[in-house]
Amino acid sequence: MRVTLLGTGDTTGTPTVGCDCATCERARELDVERSRFSVHIENERTGESLLIDCSPDFRHQFLTQDVPLPDAVLVTHIHFDHLDGLGNAYRIFDDLPVHATDVVDPVTDESVAGTVRRKFDYLDRVTVHDQTPHETFRTCGLDVTFVPVDHPPLLCYGVVVTDPETGAKCSLTGDTSYDIPEQSRAALANPDLLLAEAIVPASAAEHHPLGGNHHDDEGVPRTFGTKHMTREGALDLAAELDADRTRLVHLAHYYPAEEAFAEPLAVDGEQYDLYPSAAEGDT
Repeated sequence: MRVTLLGTGDTTGTPTVGCDCATCERARELDVERSRFSVHIENERTGESLLIDCSPDFRHQFLTQDVPLPDAVLVTHIHFDHLDGLGNAYRIFDDLPVHATDVVDPVTDESVAGTVRRKFDYLDRVTVHDQTPHETFRTCGLDVTFVPVDHPPLLCYGVVVTDPETGAKCSLTGDTSYDIPEQSRAALANPDLLLAEAIVPASAAEHHPLGGNHHDDEGVPRTFGTKHMTREGALDLAAELDADRTRLVHLAHYYPAEEAFAEPLAVDGEQYDLYPSAAEGDT
């Protein structure tokens, strides 16, 4: 199972358009990018591949990264930076299965699957499949489970992808606060590779109108505002989940330039080959 990080940025990406902050300038100097979020997982046994979230940067990502087009897509939630790239299916695919959850969100009166189906009803090449959280299904020869996380006000899901033949496991937190339900934590636990969202360092919480939340014993916020993990929160979660390897993703340009490209913060194009007992990475 080969995991490629197509997009590791938040909703504006890094460098952010029109921004000359030190972090965006440093990204340009290093010639690295964090485009809007998306992960590609290739099943090398079957030759099929799976895309987690459809970034608005879909076209750019598939032109710049050496990965095949997906045979199926997972959608974690309906924010545009995770969904709107699905419009690229036009004229590219004959039939693209899209998997999303079936739980009706009281905020939208639709499930994630229902919103995808309605929003892209003009794309006859997209077929939406409703999936129930915590119920494993198989696509592209891989076992996939959506797990509820905490990203108010909308419903949002993490994802667990396991190779049934090798046992290799990749866990993705999705967009979430540190307050992930226990059942979901149990499902995410013990991955070969954990992709944990970490939008900002904890120090940035002082600039959020709501500050931080879910503080550790030393008062460090593990949640930025109410709906995203801090770097410190993501690393605490990784330790709790006993992840073999962790990459922090969904990163904003609000990291100080001297911290923004330090380990274990990911950048676009990183690739990991997962095996039963370990994650071997080449970046």
